[in-house]
Amino acid sequence: MDTSLAPTRANLMKVREELEFSRLGYELLDQKRSILVSELLTLVDQAVDYQHRVERALSEAEKALQDAIMHMGRMRIGNLSGAVSVTSSFEIGQRKVMGVTLPKVDTTFEGEGPFFSIEGTSLLAEVAVDKYREALSLMGKMAELKVSIMRLSREVSKTIRKVNSLEKLVIPDKEETLKYLGGRIEEAERESFILMKAVKDRMQKEK
Repeated sequence: MDTSLAPTRANLMKVREELEFSRLGYELLDQKRSILVSELLTLVDQAVDYQHRVERALSEAEKALQDAIMHMGRMRIGNLSGAVSVTSSFEIGQRKVMGVTLPKVDTTFEGEGPFFSIEGTSLLAEVAVDKYREALSLMGKMAELKVSIMRLSREVSKTIRKVNSLEKLVIPDKEETLKYLGGRIEEAERESFILMKAVKDRMQKEK
């Protein structure tokens, strides 16, 4: 409560406006918090799903590679690896959620199979290439989700601090100050009324 303010109508109106503004700010920030938390939970669910998909894709790619090695030999696979001409690129975009900038990762590949001659090679070699390419694409999406989760988590924490500050400190302080000023003004008006009445009675008696 701010007791340094003079108990005037102007200050009373000023504090009342500040209180209304603080309440509006609280409502907007509370809505923002709800939206951010909802978005955060959605991304966490997606991240858990993509984590499993990445692990599965890497496991399948490793299995395909090991199967190819079993069929063709490690040295043959090593020699064939130079024939794989695949380049990847990542395009980083962005989207906004309640003012928070979140990344969007798009993975593209250049180079299409088949990379090996059919003669003397196993189809498993091509399968391994495709599986690793799929895993890399999923990892790009996984990175997008993890960065988004970190940024949203920071913003949620900041928003919660602001909401709590308004709810527990700013708004109660403004309410107490408003109550204090209103009481002081009413008291001053009563004293003024009593004084004016006393003066009026004295003037009537003198007449």
